[in-house]
Amino acid sequence: MKHSTDRILTTHVGSLARPRNVLDLLWAKERGDAFDAALFESSVHDAVAEIVARQAEAGIDVVCDGEQSKSSFLTYIAERLNGFSPSENQGEDLWVDSRETLAFPEFYDAHRKAREGLVSKPVKLVCTGPVSYRGHAAVKRDIANVKAAAGRSGATEVFMSAVSPSDVEGQQPNEFYESEGDYLFAIADAMREEYQAIVNAGIVLQIDDPRLLTYYISRPGLSVADCRRWAELRVEALNHALRGLPEDRVRFHTCYGINIGPRVHEMNLADIVDIMLRVNAGAYLFEAGNPRHEHEWTVWRDTKVPDGKILVPGVISHSTPLVEHPELIAQRLERFAGVVGKENIMAGADCGFASFAATEQEIHPSIVWAKFKNLAEGARIASERLW
Repeated sequence: MKHSTDRILTTHVGSLARPRNVLDLLWAKERGDAFDAALFESSVHDAVAEIVARQAEAGIDVVCDGEQSKSSFLTYIAERLNGFSPSENQGEDLWVDSRETLAFPEFYDAHRKAREGLVSKPVKLVCTGPVSYRGHAAVKRDIANVKAAAGRSGATEVFMSAVSPSDVEGQQPNEFYESEGDYLFAIADAMREEYQAIVNAGIVLQIDDPRLLTYYISRPGLSVADCRRWAELRVEALNHALRGLPEDRVRFHTCYGINIGPRVHEMNLADIVDIMLRVNAGAYLFEAGNPRHEHEWTVWRDTKVPDGKILVPGVISHSTPLVEHPELIAQRLERFAGVVGKENIMAGADCGFASFAATEQEIHPSIVWAKFKNLAEGARIASERLW
């Protein structure tokens, strides 16, 4: 994984808007409708080529496929794992009786109603048998698409995202394994095959794990100490999945799972940062570019970051359509450089801009590209000052 040796490198979290033709095919797949498989493959190939080229043109150094083949960062894994069956059990819903919903019921009820019917909900699954991996062809396709596109774009480096064992656990309830630990580690063993495939292809692996933080929001009856204990087992399982993989080929992303909202009941970074840093990764991506979490850059003054690790703070955000000024971005980056060293930071985003392809695009793609352009300009300004 490249460091910012002579300038601050730029990246982002992963998900970007899919073109309409790809969305239509993704929806058909999720609903179980008939669709043209060959057309899907060619459409995704073309979408990846375009999205990688646009990232490079905007000044993003470390690019990805924009998750163009996935209906979401989370639900994509359903077609890559064995052991699950359709169920009436709806699984975990972040918003039902969450701390935020209880505090602002009118806002979240209106928000939910405004987005109802935008796309058919995917079939919910439950674990009814041994979990194993079957997504080899899909991940091979994704790897081939992004490597071909990146080779043409001249990108500095390529990453690919994959969901954490904990988020699979939260989305698909267990009705097979005797304990949550057994279930979690079975998922970890299965997901390891996807993680290995990405790393072995020479691509940086990004683990997406918002549940590390959103568990606190969704469980108002639990204390911070309770959630820390819960998180420790999930990090242990993730490290089990990552065993043997070089840390400098892995980056870890966590966030708060909310785009637009009051966001006053989110877990403080200081309450979880030590557990986050136990993940066997070479870089850590987290929210730092929005009014709820920007102040937490000071947490890193009191946190020992292991030698060689990279921090990728969000300096642009998915939570506002305002396009951050390059000078503000530069100032944010300089703060982090002053704490952990300029070589150990990279400019990133708070979260993805289309994590659920059809239902969470509050930020229009045209605005996203303007944000990316300013991200690159802000990194350039900061680099001139720091070097």
